[in-house]
Amino acid sequence: MTDAHGAPRDGVQIAATADVDERATIRPGTRVWHLAQVRERASVGRDCIIGRGAYVGPGVRLGDNVKLQNHALVYEPAELADGVFVGPAAVLTNDEYPRAVTPDGRLKSGDDWTAVGVVVGEGAAIGARAVCVAPVSIGRWAMVAAGAVVTRDVPDFALMVGVPARRVGWVGRAGEPLAALGDGRWGCPRTGAEYREDEGRLTELIPA
Repeated sequence: MTDAHGAPRDGVQIAATADVDERATIRPGTRVWHLAQVRERASVGRDCIIGRGAYVGPGVRLGDNVKLQNHALVYEPAELADGVFVGPAAVLTNDEYPRAVTPDGRLKSGDDWTAVGVVVGEGAAIGARAVCVAPVSIGRWAMVAAGAVVTRDVPDFALMVGVPARRVGWVGRAGEPLAALGDGRWGCPRTGAEYREDEGRLTELIPA
């Protein structure tokens, strides 16, 4: 948190215009920028960045080193593992069958629907203005391209593009597309890490 002069307290920096509920947990090293909102019971890990105008819903869980860029919207009950990136204006939804009213026309309340969440694995990245339609899981180190709409589970290291999103390749931990090496093996041109593809799944052979 910050003191009356806006200086960091307990290793947490929160902009004066941000709205952080006192029941939220914010761990040391995290910065919450202007006009961001962190709701009750949200849990934010160490060394995270919550960008300007970003939203973290009630009970949402963020791991360490997570970056939510400006105006990213993460609705409950989403869970983001360590090192996840969510680009500007990306949305992680929570209503599988959205309606403002019940079939008889009555305005819905919180008791009239059950929230479903998006789960994002370690190191994965969600591009700018992408939408992840809950319930869906994004695998470790996967890359969802800007503007994509994810409607089904994404495997580890997958490169997803389009509406609806489809896998067009693989990426490594560095985020760059992997190059085919033959015999089901793939390599990262930046780090030299190698991977093996088997029945639509990718596993690491030689870590970077």
